[in-house]
Amino acid sequence: MTDRPFELVCEVEPPTRPDLKHVRHQIGTLSKIAHSFLIPDNHIGRATVSSVAVAHEVQAMGGRSIACLNSRDRNLLGFRRDLLTAAAYGVDQFLFVYGDKPNSGNRTSDLTVRSMIEEVRSLGEDPAFAHTPAFRVGTAAGLRPLPAWKRAADFMFVQVSFSVDALLRWREANPVDMPVYAGVMVVASENHARRLADAIPDIDIPAALVDRIATDRLAGVEAACEQVLRIRDSGAFDGVHLIPVARYREVESRLSDAL
Repeated sequence: MTDRPFELVCEVEPPTRPDLKHVRHQIGTLSKIAHSFLIPDNHIGRATVSSVAVAHEVQAMGGRSIACLNSRDRNLLGFRRDLLTAAAYGVDQFLFVYGDKPNSGNRTSDLTVRSMIEEVRSLGEDPAFAHTPAFRVGTAAGLRPLPAWKRAADFMFVQVSFSVDALLRWREANPVDMPVYAGVMVVASENHARRLADAIPDIDIPAALVDRIATDRLAGVEAACEQVLRIRDSGAFDGVHLIPVARYREVESRLSDAL
Protein backbone atom coordinates (compact mmCIF):
# COMPACT_ATOMS: atom_id res chain seq x y z
CA MET A 1 0.00 0.00 0.00
CA THR A 2 1.18 3.53 -0.73
CA ASP A 3 0.53 6.60 1.37
CA ARG A 4 1.35 9.04 -1.42
CA PRO A 5 -1.50 10.95 -3.13
CA PHE A 6 -3.01 9.18 -6.15
CA GLU A 7 -2.01 10.90 -9.40
CA LEU A 8 -3.30 10.72 -12.94
CA VAL A 9 -0.60 11.02 -15.60
CA CYS A 10 -2.31 11.59 -18.94
CA GLU A 11 -0.49 10.80 -22.16
CA VAL A 12 -1.05 13.19 -25.05
CA GLU A 13 -0.74 12.48 -28.75
CA PRO A 14 2.22 14.56 -30.01
CA PRO A 15 1.79 16.18 -33.41
CA THR A 16 3.21 14.58 -36.55
CA ARG A 17 3.10 17.98 -38.30
CA PRO A 18 4.52 21.38 -37.26
CA ASP A 19 1.25 22.47 -35.65
CA LEU A 20 0.63 22.47 -31.88
CA LYS A 21 -3.10 23.35 -32.01
CA HIS A 22 -4.37 19.81 -31.41
CA VAL A 23 -1.93 19.01 -28.62
CA ARG A 24 -2.82 22.28 -26.90
CA HIS A 25 -6.48 21.26 -27.04
CA GLN A 26 -5.66 17.91 -25.43
CA ILE A 27 -3.70 19.62 -22.67
CA GLY A 28 -6.43 22.19 -22.06
CA THR A 29 -9.15 19.54 -21.89
CA LEU A 30 -7.28 17.00 -19.74
CA SER A 31 -5.80 19.60 -17.37
CA LYS A 32 -9.07 19.38 -15.42
CA ILE A 33 -8.21 15.83 -14.29
CA ALA A 34 -4.48 15.36 -14.97
CA HIS A 35 -1.79 15.90 -12.36
CA SER A 36 0.85 15.74 -15.11
CA PHE A 37 1.24 14.92 -18.80
CA LEU A 38 3.44 12.35 -20.51
CA ILE A 39 4.64 13.25 -23.98
CA PRO A 40 5.75 10.27 -26.13
CA ASP A 41 8.90 10.36 -28.23
CA ASN A 42 8.37 9.30 -31.87
CA HIS A 43 5.87 6.79 -30.51
CA ILE A 44 4.95 3.70 -32.55
CA GLY A 45 7.92 4.47 -34.78
CA ARG A 46 6.57 7.67 -36.37
CA ALA A 47 8.36 11.03 -36.41
CA THR A 48 6.68 13.61 -34.16
CA VAL A 49 7.44 17.04 -32.77
CA SER A 50 10.13 16.78 -30.05
CA SER A 51 8.79 15.52 -26.74
CA VAL A 52 10.95 18.12 -24.97
CA ALA A 53 9.36 20.92 -27.01
CA VAL A 54 5.84 19.66 -26.25
CA ALA A 55 6.75 19.27 -22.56
CA HIS A 56 7.79 22.92 -22.58
CA GLU A 57 4.41 23.77 -24.12
CA VAL A 58 2.66 21.88 -21.30
CA GLN A 59 4.54 23.94 -18.74
CA ALA A 60 3.77 27.17 -20.59
CA MET A 61 0.08 26.26 -20.19
CA GLY A 62 0.53 25.79 -16.44
CA GLY A 63 0.86 21.98 -16.34
CA ARG A 64 3.51 19.51 -15.20
CA SER A 65 5.25 17.46 -17.86
CA ILE A 66 7.22 14.26 -18.31
CA ALA A 67 9.11 14.04 -21.60
CA CYS A 68 9.63 10.55 -22.94
CA LEU A 69 13.02 9.86 -24.56
CA ASN A 70 13.83 6.59 -26.31
CA SER A 71 17.24 5.01 -26.78
CA ARG A 72 16.29 3.86 -30.29
CA ASP A 73 16.68 7.22 -32.02
CA ARG A 74 19.73 8.87 -30.48
CA ASN A 75 23.40 8.46 -29.79
CA LEU A 76 25.20 9.97 -26.78
CA LEU A 77 25.73 13.33 -28.47
CA GLY A 78 22.05 13.59 -29.43
CA PHE A 79 21.05 12.59 -25.91
CA ARG A 80 23.19 15.33 -24.38
CA ARG A 81 21.63 17.81 -26.83
CA ASP A 82 18.18 16.81 -25.55
CA LEU A 83 19.27 17.19 -21.92
CA LEU A 84 20.74 20.65 -22.57
CA THR A 85 17.56 21.68 -24.40
CA ALA A 86 15.43 20.38 -21.54
CA ALA A 87 17.51 22.25 -18.97
CA ALA A 88 17.16 25.46 -21.00
CA TYR A 89 13.38 24.98 -21.15
CA GLY A 90 13.02 24.00 -17.48
CA VAL A 91 11.86 20.47 -18.36
CA ASP A 92 13.17 18.28 -15.54
CA GLN A 93 11.27 14.95 -15.70
CA PHE A 94 11.86 12.14 -18.19
CA LEU A 95 10.63 8.65 -18.92
CA PHE A 96 13.35 6.60 -20.62
CA VAL A 97 12.24 3.75 -22.89
CA TYR A 98 13.74 1.46 -25.52
CA GLY A 99 11.37 2.49 -28.32
CA ASP A 100 9.13 0.63 -30.77
CA LYS A 101 10.37 -0.61 -34.13
CA PRO A 102 10.76 2.45 -36.42
CA ASN A 103 8.72 2.82 -39.60
CA SER A 104 11.77 4.18 -41.43
CA GLY A 105 15.50 3.96 -40.82
CA ASN A 106 17.26 1.81 -38.25
CA ARG A 107 17.82 1.77 -34.52
CA THR A 108 20.99 3.24 -33.07
CA SER A 109 22.89 0.94 -30.71
CA ASP A 110 24.81 3.67 -28.87
CA LEU A 111 22.46 3.93 -25.88
CA THR A 112 20.30 1.74 -23.68
CA VAL A 113 17.78 2.82 -21.07
CA ARG A 114 20.27 1.75 -18.42
CA SER A 115 23.09 3.86 -19.87
CA MET A 116 20.74 6.85 -20.22
CA ILE A 117 19.94 6.67 -16.51
CA GLU A 118 23.63 6.37 -15.66
CA GLU A 119 24.44 9.38 -17.86
CA VAL A 120 21.85 11.53 -16.11
CA ARG A 121 23.11 10.45 -12.69
CA SER A 122 26.62 11.61 -13.68
CA LEU A 123 25.56 15.14 -14.62
CA GLY A 124 26.24 16.42 -11.11
CA GLU A 125 29.92 16.40 -12.02
CA ASP A 126 29.41 18.12 -15.38
CA PRO A 127 30.09 21.91 -15.34
CA ALA A 128 27.52 22.42 -18.13
CA PHE A 129 24.75 21.39 -15.72
CA ALA A 130 26.22 22.95 -12.57
CA HIS A 131 23.42 25.47 -12.10
CA THR A 132 20.44 23.40 -13.22
CA PRO A 133 18.12 21.35 -10.98
CA ALA A 134 18.69 17.60 -10.99
CA PHE A 135 16.56 15.66 -13.46
CA ARG A 136 14.04 13.08 -12.27
CA VAL A 137 14.02 9.97 -14.44
CA GLY A 138 11.57 7.13 -14.76
CA THR A 139 11.61 3.79 -16.49
CA ALA A 140 9.02 1.34 -17.80
CA ALA A 141 8.38 -2.17 -16.48
CA GLY A 142 6.65 -5.16 -18.00
CA LEU A 143 4.55 -7.61 -16.00
CA ARG A 144 7.57 -9.79 -15.25
CA PRO A 145 10.35 -9.84 -12.64
CA LEU A 146 11.91 -6.40 -12.30
CA PRO A 147 15.62 -6.07 -13.26
CA ALA A 148 17.69 -4.75 -10.35
CA TRP A 149 19.08 -1.80 -12.33
CA LYS A 150 15.60 -0.33 -12.85
CA ARG A 151 15.40 0.30 -9.11
CA ALA A 152 17.79 3.22 -9.68
CA ALA A 153 14.95 5.21 -11.27
CA ASP A 154 12.93 7.88 -9.47
CA PHE A 155 9.55 6.55 -10.65
CA MET A 156 8.20 3.68 -12.71
CA PHE A 157 5.47 3.16 -15.30
CA VAL A 158 4.05 -0.36 -15.54
CA GLN A 159 2.97 -1.59 -18.96
CA VAL A 160 -0.64 -1.31 -20.04
CA SER A 161 -2.79 -4.16 -18.78
CA PHE A 162 -6.52 -4.77 -18.91
CA SER A 163 -6.42 -6.88 -15.74
CA VAL A 164 -6.32 -5.14 -12.37
CA ASP A 165 -5.63 -8.51 -10.74
CA ALA A 166 -2.53 -9.01 -12.91
CA LEU A 167 -1.30 -5.55 -11.99
CA LEU A 168 -1.82 -6.22 -8.29
CA ARG A 169 0.03 -9.54 -8.50
CA TRP A 170 2.96 -7.83 -10.20
CA ARG A 171 3.01 -5.05 -7.60
CA GLU A 172 3.06 -7.53 -4.73
CA ALA A 173 5.86 -9.55 -6.33
CA ASN A 174 8.00 -6.48 -7.13
CA PRO A 175 8.03 -4.11 -4.15
CA VAL A 176 9.88 -0.84 -4.80
CA ASP A 177 10.14 2.34 -2.78
CA MET A 178 9.31 4.82 -5.52
CA PRO A 179 6.11 6.10 -7.16
CA VAL A 180 4.68 3.40 -9.45
CA TYR A 181 2.02 4.13 -12.06
CA ALA A 182 -0.15 1.43 -13.66
CA GLY A 183 -0.78 1.63 -17.40
CA VAL A 184 -4.39 2.00 -18.56
CA MET A 185 -5.40 2.48 -22.19
CA VAL A 186 -8.66 3.30 -23.90
CA VAL A 187 -9.43 0.86 -26.71
CA ALA A 188 -11.13 3.05 -29.28
CA SER A 189 -12.34 0.46 -31.79
CA GLU A 190 -12.06 -3.14 -33.00
CA ASN A 191 -9.32 -2.07 -35.41
CA HIS A 192 -7.46 -0.39 -32.57
CA ALA A 193 -7.66 -3.61 -30.55
CA ARG A 194 -6.21 -5.60 -33.45
CA ARG A 195 -3.36 -3.12 -33.94
CA LEU A 196 -2.52 -3.28 -30.24
CA ALA A 197 -2.50 -7.08 -30.28
CA ASP A 198 -0.17 -7.07 -33.31
CA ALA A 199 2.19 -4.45 -31.86
CA ILE A 200 2.34 -5.79 -28.27
CA PRO A 201 2.37 -9.60 -28.34
CA ASP A 202 1.96 -10.08 -24.58
CA ILE A 203 -0.99 -7.72 -24.20
CA ASP A 204 -4.27 -9.47 -23.39
CA ILE A 205 -7.36 -7.52 -24.44
CA PRO A 206 -10.51 -9.26 -23.16
CA ALA A 207 -12.68 -10.58 -25.98
CA ALA A 208 -15.76 -9.38 -24.13
CA LEU A 209 -14.43 -5.82 -24.22
CA VAL A 210 -13.77 -6.00 -27.96
CA ASP A 211 -17.32 -7.32 -28.49
CA ARG A 212 -18.74 -4.41 -26.48
CA ILE A 213 -16.72 -1.88 -28.47
CA ALA A 214 -18.10 -3.33 -31.70
CA THR A 215 -21.59 -2.11 -30.76
CA ASP A 216 -20.75 0.81 -28.45
CA ARG A 217 -18.00 3.27 -29.42
CA LEU A 218 -17.71 4.50 -25.82
CA ALA A 219 -17.33 1.07 -24.22
CA GLY A 220 -13.54 1.39 -24.24
CA VAL A 221 -13.76 4.73 -22.43
CA GLU A 222 -16.07 3.32 -19.77
CA ALA A 223 -13.85 0.26 -19.24
CA ALA A 224 -10.71 2.39 -18.88
CA CYS A 225 -12.35 4.81 -16.44
CA GLU A 226 -13.65 1.93 -14.33
CA GLN A 227 -10.16 0.46 -14.27
CA VAL A 228 -8.65 3.78 -13.14
CA LEU A 229 -11.03 3.87 -10.19
CA ARG A 230 -10.38 0.23 -9.26
CA ILE A 231 -6.63 0.85 -9.26
CA ARG A 232 -7.08 3.96 -7.14
CA ASP A 233 -9.26 2.11 -4.64
CA SER A 234 -6.75 -0.75 -4.38
CA GLY A 235 -4.20 1.57 -2.79
CA ALA A 236 -1.40 -0.43 -4.43
CA PHE A 237 -0.26 2.19 -6.93
CA ASP A 238 0.67 5.84 -6.72
CA GLY A 239 -1.36 6.59 -9.79
CA VAL A 240 -2.23 5.67 -13.34
CA HIS A 241 -0.55 6.34 -16.65
CA LEU A 242 -3.68 6.87 -18.74
CA ILE A 243 -3.59 6.71 -22.53
CA PRO A 244 -6.91 8.13 -23.77
CA VAL A 245 -5.90 8.16 -27.48
CA ALA A 246 -8.55 10.11 -29.45
CA ARG A 247 -11.16 9.75 -26.67
CA TYR A 248 -9.64 12.37 -24.36
CA ARG A 249 -12.81 14.51 -24.26
CA GLU A 250 -14.97 11.56 -23.21
CA VAL A 251 -12.39 10.42 -20.64
CA GLU A 252 -12.28 13.87 -19.06
CA SER A 253 -16.08 14.01 -18.93
CA ARG A 254 -16.35 10.68 -17.09
CA LEU A 255 -13.48 11.13 -14.66
CA SER A 256 -13.88 14.80 -13.73
CA ASP A 257 -16.52 14.02 -11.09
CA ALA A 258 -15.16 10.62 -10.04
CA LEU A 259 -11.60 11.49 -9.03
